[in-house]
Amino acid sequence: MNKSKLYYMLPLRCVVFLAFYIFRAVVLGKNDIASSWSVLAVIVNILTINLLAWMAKKQYMSLAGLLNFKKGQTKAGKAILLIIGFAAVGMGGMYLAGLICYGTIMPEVSLRLIAPVPPFFAIINVLLLPVTTAFAEDGLYLGCGTGRIKNKYAAVIIPAFFYALQHCFIPAFFDGRYMIYRFISFLPLTVIFCIYYQRKKDPVPVMISHAILDLATAVSILSTSVIPGAYEQMCAMQG
Repeated sequence: MNKSKLYYMLPLRCVVFLAFYIFRAVVLGKNDIASSWSVLAVIVNILTINLLAWMAKKQYMSLAGLLNFKKGQTKAGKAILLIIGFAAVGMGGMYLAGLICYGTIMPEVSLRLIAPVPPFFAIINVLLLPVTTAFAEDGLYLGCGTGRIKNKYAAVIIPAFFYALQHCFIPAFFDGRYMIYRFISFLPLTVIFCIYYQRKKDPVPVMISHAILDLATAVSILSTSVIPGAYEQMCAMQG
């Protein structure tokens, strides 16, 4: 596979997540999608990382090489400021999307993302979800997308689009407003990620801030999973 053509892989995660939820809902007749999304995400992340590592090896490089990781590339002080900025944009995008789509920064649908799972899986999420998501998503959309597309505008627009679009299916609820909400929530951050990576070719601040945002989600899921009645109280307050 020519390394300049790796961007053909960008829709991969959208297709995989969508196919899983259609299979689960239509074939198996199970609709408890919200409580399974984080576990599925970890599985798909691990599969994505292994696929990226295999693709990188075919190009005679490592996964770190695919991401253009270089030891000592980022100064600590600069990295901290970037991480804080990226995290703020990520949270701000979610709040803005809530206001646009539902008239509130924390719509009821957002609670579905932290629905409880069995405690064992909740603990696994905390350990694996942040790290695997950063490597899988940034490896795919930045390493295979922004880092490989030659046109400077397409190198931002196309990866950022699929980067945000995948979240419409994590988890998937076939409701137009919900899907627009999820897309808008992540688009500002994915655009900024791609612009920064295109200019600096430095994945470290992006991956750390990405992991922090997912860690917050994983900790929230752990809380609703191990604290009796926590999720029900949140839903009652939201209602």
